[in-house]
Amino acid sequence: MFHDTALARAAKAADPRPPSAVSTGCGLAGLAGLFVWVAVARHFGMDGPFAALANVAACGLPMVLWSIFVDKVHRSPSTGIDWSAAKPWRETLDISLTKLAGLWLTWAGIALIYGTGRFYWTNQWGGFPFAMWCFGTAAPLLFLGSVPYVLWIDRRLVQPKDGAWALGAWLMGLKEEVDSPEENREAIYNHLRSWAVKAFFLAFMLAVVPGGFGNFVRGNLSEVLHNPVALANWLIGFMFVIDCAFATVGYILTFRPLDSHIRSANPLAAAWMAALICYPPFTLMADNGPLDYHTGTYGADGWSMWFAGHPAILIPLGAVLVGLTAIYAWATIAFGFRFSNLTHRGILTHGPYAFSRHPAYLSKNLFWWIATIPVLTTGSMVDAARATILMAVVSGVYYWRAKTEERHLGMDPAYRDYSEWMARNGAVPQIFAWVGGKH
Repeated sequence: MFHDTALARAAKAADPRPPSAVSTGCGLAGLAGLFVWVAVARHFGMDGPFAALANVAACGLPMVLWSIFVDKVHRSPSTGIDWSAAKPWRETLDISLTKLAGLWLTWAGIALIYGTGRFYWTNQWGGFPFAMWCFGTAAPLLFLGSVPYVLWIDRRLVQPKDGAWALGAWLMGLKEEVDSPEENREAIYNHLRSWAVKAFFLAFMLAVVPGGFGNFVRGNLSEVLHNPVALANWLIGFMFVIDCAFATVGYILTFRPLDSHIRSANPLAAAWMAALICYPPFTLMADNGPLDYHTGTYGADGWSMWFAGHPAILIPLGAVLVGLTAIYAWATIAFGFRFSNLTHRGILTHGPYAFSRHPAYLSKNLFWWIATIPVLTTGSMVDAARATILMAVVSGVYYWRAKTEERHLGMDPAYRDYSEWMARNGAVPQIFAWVGGKH
């Protein structure tokens, strides 16, 4: 036994895990800030939407401070910033003005979409009107703040002509300034895809953050501590509070000085389709949707309904569901302030990503299967078969999402190195290989 352990350690040392773009300390700093604010909010009964936004800030600020003063991410070569040689402002002024034109055009297009889309102004899909209020309040500050920020950052960027500049050059008809029309066009497409991701998902996050935060803060400890189902659901709710706070911070803090900028947005149409059908208003899994697997079941409460009155089953089952949700939240915490769908913002190899390439998708789908128990329904065997098949299709959608993400990230050699290491050492790939008879 000792000999086998020594061999395993030697093999691990000879095949080290590739470095991660985010430190463990960054996520822990954000988690500590979140814990402190949640404790304050519960003590004083602050459960409103502004308290939820304060929770996002309490999560994000410690991560920024940790990243700057401990990790020193602003010194990373991947920022594309040369802090030692700021150019004269007159040298980059024309570039900055062109970039601002492209940036403001992008924001105008996003505002038009928000204003046109009716679902952004109703509560049918959640708190989208609150998200629109947040954007409306922040818009003047962003508009005014973008001028000094762009003027300042362009003096320090190694290559200041990015996608925003390319769009501005197209808008202003500066054909003579464009070195390569093809590269310019691709830069514009990546710029628009990146802002599309941010606009779509940040609105969704701001819509759901207040509800989950308020429900957790209002939780009655005297009740949940005496009811295993209520306790499990309360803790599951808290895991989602953590997940939503980190994800919201991630969509907000896309800045080069923090090395959290979007390197590239997924260019694959299949990736966008697979992702968007999981979110409103395009979601196919919603009530009465084509992939609605809830009909005839108790939904996410299935586990507590079918095993009601059997604490010997409810308690361990609830613990498993809390654990799976904790893994899901951990997968978001690992991103620090870089979480984002459909983008490449640095390759993660630490935390749950040391065991699986897609820990969030894996834990989320296991949660749904165990919580819903689609093979048990209040209807007929046909309903049970239908719910089980639809649940399997939903899991297939997430497998599809995972593969499209791998295709995108695989364009980076760093991800290919990580993926190959994971195939050799990752616990989950090893389990699948064993099940498939490859070991």
